[in-house]
Amino acid sequence: MKKIIAVASFTAILLASCTPKTQTSTAPVGPATSTAEQIAQGKTIFENSCGKCHKLPEPTAFSSVQWVGIMNSMAPKAKLTDEQHQWVYDYVVSVKK
Repeated sequence: MKKIIAVASFTAILLASCTPKTQTSTAPVGPATSTAEQIAQGKTIFENSCGKCHKLPEPTAFSSVQWVGIMNSMAPKAKLTDEQHQWVYDYVVSVKK
């Protein structure tokens, strides 16, 4: 009986480790790929969606690497699509110091 339980447990662990992992809602944030029009949309989304809940940070206050973390944590709360996430990211990193 112990062998059957051990085999069943091993099989369950094996199957669970082979299933695809669900990914949280994070946009493919990388180098700016948005057009000027999309970046302008990103600015509008940043001001309207992010500004609803809190004071807006200066885009230049954070590095592009820091913005990745910020965007990945805040975009789901703002209910941004992956596309909107990318546009906002591209906007904030396009603002020069």
